[in-house]
Amino acid sequence: MADIQRVFSNSFLRQKSDVFVAAGVIVIVMMMIIPMPTVILDMLMSFNLMLSLLVILIVLYTKRALDFTVFPAILLVTTVFGLALNVSSTRLILSLGSEFDGKIIRAFGTFVVGTAGPEGLVIGIIIFIIIIAVEYIVITKGATRVAEVAARFTLDALPGKQMAIEAEYNSGVITEEEATRRKNELQREVDFYGAMDGASKFVQGNVLVGILITVINMIGGLTVGMTIHGEPFDVAVNTYISLTVGDGLVTQFPVLIIATATGIIVTRAVSDGSFGSDVTNQFSRQSRIYWIAAFFLLVLSFLPGFPWYVLLPMAGMTGFLAYRLSRRAMAEEEREEVKEAVRKEREAPAEISPVVPLDPLSLELGYGLIPLVDKDQGAELLDRITRIRREAALELGLVVPRIRIIDNMRLEPSEYCFKIKGVEVGRGNIKIGYYLAINPGQVSEEIAGEHTTDPAFGLPALWITEDQREKAERAGYTVVDSPSIIATHLTELIKKHAADILGRQEVQSILDALKSDYPTVVDEARKILSVGEIQKVLQGLLRERVSIRNMVVILETLADYGSVSRDIGFLIEKVRQALGRQICLQYADEDKVLRVLTLEPEVEQKIIDSRMELPGGVTAALDPDYHRKLMTTLSNAVKTVQDQGHYPIILCSEAARALVKAATLRDIPELVVLSVPEIAVDIHIEALGEIRLEK
Repeated sequence: MADIQRVFSNSFLRQKSDVFVAAGVIVIVMMMIIPMPTVILDMLMSFNLMLSLLVILIVLYTKRALDFTVFPAILLVTTVFGLALNVSSTRLILSLGSEFDGKIIRAFGTFVVGTAGPEGLVIGIIIFIIIIAVEYIVITKGATRVAEVAARFTLDALPGKQMAIEAEYNSGVITEEEATRRKNELQREVDFYGAMDGASKFVQGNVLVGILITVINMIGGLTVGMTIHGEPFDVAVNTYISLTVGDGLVTQFPVLIIATATGIIVTRAVSDGSFGSDVTNQFSRQSRIYWIAAFFLLVLSFLPGFPWYVLLPMAGMTGFLAYRLSRRAMAEEEREEVKEAVRKEREAPAEISPVVPLDPLSLELGYGLIPLVDKDQGAELLDRITRIRREAALELGLVVPRIRIIDNMRLEPSEYCFKIKGVEVGRGNIKIGYYLAINPGQVSEEIAGEHTTDPAFGLPALWITEDQREKAERAGYTVVDSPSIIATHLTELIKKHAADILGRQEVQSILDALKSDYPTVVDEARKILSVGEIQKVLQGLLRERVSIRNMVVILETLADYGSVSRDIGFLIEKVRQALGRQICLQYADEDKVLRVLTLEPEVEQKIIDSRMELPGGVTAALDPDYHRKLMTTLSNAVKTVQDQGHYPIILCSEAARALVKAATLRDIPELVVLSVPEIAVDIHIEALGEIRLEK
């Protein structure tokens, strides 16, 4: 009940504030049209002074500029409000003349100036001119310039800051939520300084309009007083000039305060505290400067003509402040020394942890490749790694852990290696400043370059310079830059070793995330199978690049067949059949035609008869000579199919599928093996040939 009341109260307050702001804007507009009594004018002018004072106090006590993002809009509102007051006061002064009884304007025209009569008029005009000059030439121009520079540099620094956040996120320093929060804050900072660049022009324009209104009021007042009201020149001057000066001062004082607040908020770009705390901290860091200042004031007090009764007390107070600061600095140094001594005493040789953690995934770079991840030089590779993780999640259903990037001095300068749980799974060499021209087998013209091999697919390639790039592309080469080479290699390594990346903890995280939407499916599967058994099934799918993204179907199938048998090979085959359409569409063409090779029945039966159970799964224990002949025949058939532009796919029975894959895994790892039950009903099969062995 209390929560409901609190929510209702907050909603009611928000509605009241919105109504109040809307009513205020309407009042400002009506002030320019409808005459108002002098009492209300005094109230609104007092409110204008209070509002400007509140604004500068908020700015002084605000730790960061982003904590006062409404400031640019406040500048516009206060500017329009001040102009509306100018219009209202001008209307009353010109219409009432000497009978004008506005207390605030008359007080500023006499008390603030310090005297009445002609002398007061001259002093008031001089003070008004000085205030205008300070506002326009010093504060407003400076604040406008700082706002322009801050907006420009904030916008220029945006890409670098965003890449720095991405680098910290990819290296695991910050979470995804923290990265999102910091990016949003960065965008707010850019928007704020961009708005301040334009809002500062409001203050600048307000000063110019204030000068124009004051001059018009003087000329208009003398004209109205002498021609319409029939007043003598000296009476008109004393009345209208005095009121105009008072009006100018009472409207320009808030403008001066707002302009000062504008200058403060745009100049405090780097701060960890409020303005007062920053001043206190930064003015009290060194006692030496106060000793020098005290000595200077002391010497100055003994010179002839200088007020010693002022300078000597100031020298004494400055010297006392210097003494206190020096004592505080000494006390801090002693405390630091004690802390350091205690730390050294307590610091014993650290015991080695019984568990030495390893990074789940790490990319180690030679020092020559560091520019690829340097945020000052673009950090192109960091963006590519982020995309790799997203693509793996979409394609394989596997959320790849953050890849830690390390510089390894033991590698060659142009070398990199990729490790999974501390074990190297791939490495390559990069020539910075060069492009890799890969020969896909359809090159029309050979070009000159340094011969090498594509690290991702093992295709023949050349290192070429940038001026050869266009020629190589015309000749049919696939040309890639250094970040793309590493990114492509990482993508293939992640796909190839996805089963090694998926651990029990990752499986448990998948189940926990899925349980919120499908609790029944998860609970039923977990009652039958352990996390380890589910992990082995998922690893078996990933080894053959079957996506585990459709976890609901996988868990439902495991729940259906887990009670029949807990054999991992059997469960993998049943899950593959449940995902049959997904697997077929992965290799079929646009017309849903699947082009396959088949096995001669005798060959298939021979493989089935050679079945052997091992702790890691089933395998085909074929005779070595027979196995060699089979691999040779299969390799030739696969090459023929690949030359025709098709996937190398073997279609066999359910009993033989796992055995055929196990037998060919080492010699033909790219071979796809499907079973007949995996073929969806709307997939058309086209046989490209049959694998036969000569007797």
